[in-house]
Parts: sequence; C-alpha cells; structure tokens
Amino acid sequence: MLQAVAAGAYADVALERCLRDHPLRGPDRGLATELAYGAIRQRRVLDAWLDRHGKVPASKQPPKLRWLLHVGLYQLLLMERIPSSAAVNTTVELAKMSGLARLAPVVNGLLRGVLRAHEAGETLEFSADPAIRLAQQNSLPDWLGASLIEWRGPEGAAAVAAACNQVPDLDLRVNRMRSSPEQVGRDLAESGIETRPISGCADGVQVLGHSGDLRNWPGYAEGHWCVQDRAAQWVSPLLEPKPGDRILDACAAPGGKATHLAELVGDVGEIWAVDRSAGRLKRVAVNAARLGLGSIQALAADAALLSKERPEWCETFQSILIDAPCSGLGTLARHPDARWRMTPKAIQDLLPQQQALLDGLSPLLAPGGRLVYATCTMHPDENGQQIADLLSRCPGLTLLKEQQRWPDAEEGGDGFYAAVLQRVQRRS
Repeated sequence: MLQAVAAGAYADVALERCLRDHPLRGPDRGLATELAYGAIRQRRVLDAWLDRHGKVPASKQPPKLRWLLHVGLYQLLLMERIPSSAAVNTTVELAKMSGLARLAPVVNGLLRGVLRAHEAGETLEFSADPAIRLAQQNSLPDWLGASLIEWRGPEGAAAVAAACNQVPDLDLRVNRMRSSPEQVGRDLAESGIETRPISGCADGVQVLGHSGDLRNWPGYAEGHWCVQDRAAQWVSPLLEPKPGDRILDACAAPGGKATHLAELVGDVGEIWAVDRSAGRLKRVAVNAARLGLGSIQALAADAALLSKERPEWCETFQSILIDAPCSGLGTLARHPDARWRMTPKAIQDLLPQQQALLDGLSPLLAPGGRLVYATCTMHPDENGQQIADLLSRCPGLTLLKEQQRWPDAEEGGDGFYAAVLQRVQRRS
C-alpha cells in the first residue's frame, strides 16, 4: 500500500484495495490502517531518523526497504501498544517475506540502533528557521510550514500543524427519513459500538472507538446513516433548501452532499448531481439507492459549461452547491498523503478551475436563490480571494456570509471554507 501511494495512488483507495485483497477483521484491520496512515503522515520524521542512523540517506534507499523501515520505526517511536521487540521482529520477518531477505540484518540493526538511541533520550535536530522547523517537527513540506505561519501566526500555525497529525474522528450522518440519531446510537450500542451526539450538528453522531468493516454495522445496509465528517455536514444546510426546490450539486461524486440535500428537503424536489466522471457518478446512484432517495438525477458533464450547453437552465435553480476541487489542506489528518502530493504550483493550477465553476454556474441561479461555494482547504487564494473576485465580476450577486473553519477548531472536524451568495431579486 505504501509503495502504491509513493507511486501516486491515493491512500484511501490503495488501502481499500489492499484490504479487499487481504481481508482483515476487527482490531487487525484497525491496526493495519493506523500503521499505513501513520507511516504516510509521519514520513518526514521517519526519514529524518533513517538519515541519522542509516548508512544510506532515506531518499536513496530502495523504495520497498524505505517504506518497510517506516512501518517499523512508526511502531517503535510513535506507538505505545506494540512491544518494541515485537515491532522489530515483525518488520524483519516482513523483510524476508517481501523479497528483502538479504537486507533483513540491515533492517534488524537499524531498527535496534534507533530504538537504543531513542531510549537514551536522543532527539532529532531541527532547523533554526521557524517555518522549516515547524514543518520538520510536524512532518509537513517546508512551503506549508511557511504558509501556516503567514496565515495564522506562530502559535496558530503550531496548532493547525498538530491537528493535521491527529487521527480523525469517525462521524456519521443520520438519515432522518429512515431513523434518528437516538435510534442509531441505540442500534450501534447493542453491537458494542459507542457513540455520542455532535454539538452543533443536528444529524451527526460521532463513533468512539471502533473496529471492523463499518458496512457490517447495524443500519448501514438499511440506509439509516452514512459516513460524513461533521465539517461536510455543516455545508449543505447553508443553502436552506426547501421541499420542491430545484437544486444543483456541482462536482457531486461520491454523493455525500447531494444525498444530504435530498434528506433536508424530504426527498421532495429536483436535485441534479453533476460530475465530470461518469464512473464516479455511479457511486452517487449507489449511495442514493441505499439511503432510499429518489429525487437525485445524475448528469455526467463539465459543470463549468452548463450555462452554455443548457441555456434553458439559466436562472432556474433555487440552490446551487459548488463543492469545488481544491488542495484539500483542511483534510490532511484524514488524507495524510495529500501533504506530499500538493505543491504551490498545483494549487495555482486549481484556481482557474474554481473560477470557471463560479463563472459558469452563477448564471443558473434564480433571483433570490442561494449559491454556496465550499472547499476543504485553508488557502486564501482558493477561498476568500475567489469570492472577492467573483463579486467584482458579478454585481448581481451579494455575499450573505462566509466562514473559514480550521482543523484545530474546538468543534472538531476537517478544515473547510464556505461562502453563501444570493442573486439579487429583480425590482418589479
């Protein structure tokens, strides 16, 4: 899985594939997930230990050996529940099973050397530059350390960086058309799964301590709930949708917000779930069917071109949600590989796509209708600056409110941004 991610695969997709090919149950599944995500999350810190104690720098190690050592070092340095001897012995055995038998002594010697140094109180040395030091300590790229300090100052940056390395909460969104938060809590409790309500999130339930495949949990097959972070659950209600409304969800796959919108209007309305990927739209249909929702219509199209390709749709939607493609910097705890994939250039390349969506979809908004532009990032160029630029181009729109939530917020959840816009009513 680590090799696949290093080659460009997304961590969640690679992990799901590995668990499908090599099924694990209960605690073993949870441990495999923690090891994989933890090693990706702490890659820079683990590389620093390899650089300090290895004869070959981490970047020049054979990739398979490097990622294997990361798994061993993560257990030794950053986990408490696995005995050190077990961590070393298991990693050595994995080396032998993975075609690295001749390097097994190297694995054994390096891991034991790091363990002795760590137990003796040895620590890593960090840069005197505040931004680089922040990045080194929190296993982030240098550019992100500098950006966090620019956006939040030293203390705020440290809090955000630490939040990016926390194991994220598992939140469920209850489908009130089929159950209630209280009933879902009782059903899960009967299976030994503890939950609690999420403050400020009417349909949300946080799962406390869990293991196993959640698709086998009570209520999943019956459509009583779906997995959705509390931050994402806060977005759709900003549209204040009403039964009978015509609603458009751009960039809709895999359907978390489209299905939430359908639930909010009691499945009474016309909801268009638009996405460029026909394959990903199939997931919208599958999720909607499981939740028992029939008001969602899927359309494979470039949402930025809808006003030109479907001119009859202009000014006909009471609600439009643009869940824009973004850098995902607010979800680094949940998607740890994103920190190594995203670059300043990649972010700049996203800006024209976001602008095109805003310019292409705003003409579809009916007078008095609401448009919500949302991202799961903290980068101001993708957020407030995009909205300020849109308002300067479109005097017929007004900003009702905007909010930036950070990953270190007391309420929990991913970092995200949302702006609520409204088309000015025509004077009669």
